[in-house]
Amino acid sequence: MGFGFIHNGVFLAIIAHVLIGASLIWDKVLLRRPETRNLLSYVFWLGFISIFGLLLMPFGFHMPSLTVVILALAAGLVHLVANFFYYAALKAGEASQTLAIMGGFSPVATALIATGLLRHPVGRGSLLGFVLLVGGGFLMFFSEKLKYREMLPSILIASVSFGLVNVMQKLVFDATNFVSGYVFFTFGTFIGTLALLIRPSWRAQIFERFEKIEPRSHFWYFVNRFMAGAGSFLIFLAISETSPALVEAITGLRYVVIFLGAYGITKLHSAWLSEDFSGSVLVFKTAATALVVAGLILLGLNSVRSTCRIEAFLIA
Repeated sequence: MGFGFIHNGVFLAIIAHVLIGASLIWDKVLLRRPETRNLLSYVFWLGFISIFGLLLMPFGFHMPSLTVVILALAAGLVHLVANFFYYAALKAGEASQTLAIMGGFSPVATALIATGLLRHPVGRGSLLGFVLLVGGGFLMFFSEKLKYREMLPSILIASVSFGLVNVMQKLVFDATNFVSGYVFFTFGTFIGTLALLIRPSWRAQIFERFEKIEPRSHFWYFVNRFMAGAGSFLIFLAISETSPALVEAITGLRYVVIFLGAYGITKLHSAWLSEDFSGSVLVFKTAATALVVAGLILLGLNSVRSTCRIEAFLIA
């Protein structure tokens, strides 16, 4: 039965979001440090390593049509924009808070954009699980006072951008194989990253900040980027197998990881990260986590049924 999980989008998305959630905890810690606080430099190096996506070329790459190439490159460029505003929101607010709100907005944006473009905007038989996962994200609005002016614009732009990227990538994967689509997608992100060097003031910020980072910080930054990159790769592999809105809805799982991780760090090492987990805040965050877990259980049951059908087909 293990073979079927390779083609199970929900299963792949769960692994991906756990990896990215763990990575985001460390991102939040890094964005609090003076030497890594410059957002432009942070996002530049995040996008720069996307060039390693070209390493997949020997594993099934072929030249798709010009339309598909342009769509994949454009998705890569938009992905860089989405990441910039995503990390801007993460920097402005609490890690668990920011991520959970994104877990509400981003899947909805993806589903709305997918309507009319994709056959199953929220996945087949997954509506209830989708609603629970999204509800967990929106419940975060009531957990505590938000820095609306600082966070909301970045969250909205990032959510719409990620939704657009997810749908564009799904269209690409439907038109060509995964490797070919992913290679052009990562190359598009890399091109966008290089474009950041055109403006002299941005170029100075990027390299000046990078030179000030201690060698040890360099190492852990790139270890963290590798983990995030592995998660991102699995996200797009999942999108190639199932509804992008459903994959984005499982973003709520990142919130569970962030919630538990941020709570543990706050209690054990508050100098690294300190978030509010008192009184009603803890109650609402726990309730949001419960919704996410319930949604994942429903999706898991649905995915197991789907996997069994795939196995039965393969055996037949």
